Amino acid sequence: MSAETWLAFCLFAFVSSITPGPNNTMMLASGVNFGLARSLPHMTGITVGFCLMIVLMGMGLGTVFERYPVLYTVMRYAGGAYMLYLAWKIFRSKPVADAAAGEAPRARPMGFAAAAAFQWVNPKAWVMALGAITTYLPAHHSLWQLMALVGVMGIINMPSTGSWALFGSSMRRHLQRPAFLRVFNTLAALALVASLYPLLTH
Repeated sequence: MSAETWLAFCLFAFVSSITPGPNNTMMLASGVNFGLARSLPHMTGITVGFCLMIVLMGMGLGTVFERYPVLYTVMRYAGGAYMLYLAWKIFRSKPVADAAAGEAPRARPMGFAAAAAFQWVNPKAWVMALGAITTYLPAHHSLWQLMALVGVMGIINMPSTGSWALFGSSMRRHLQRPAFLRVFNTLAALALVASLYPLLTH
């Protein structure tokens, strides 16, 4: 892989990681509702799960879906259903301050394992993983090339995704009033539902 190819891949990794999508929408909502520190397992799970997806796809898992396309269709629609469930959870989120005031916690941030597993039903993650492998890796790539590409993706993906949680966390003090938080969570839930558009049109 030439220096120009690596530079192009870095740009691809940054743009695809920083732009809106299911992961970043949920990270923004998590930052607002739970703060940056409590969102770290979610953020780490996204990057680790996504990088594992690229490794497995690069080692030939993609050929399974080419041979049995029905599996990919099933995963796409299972992912769509799960994203609708997550949108509902975001919409129903209550202020964390309620729990501090003595009420039982109504919501918890997504954990590491759930965030990692979510990548397998995330349409944008599939597009990113396939694009990274088919566009930037040679047809007969070595394991070293694959792992180098995954390492670069992880280094770029984690802070890019985390920036959404950081921005959400910085908005918390402006959303202390339950009415304002309700408006934000409604908009975030709608944005997550809107991210299903590619799944429904392809």
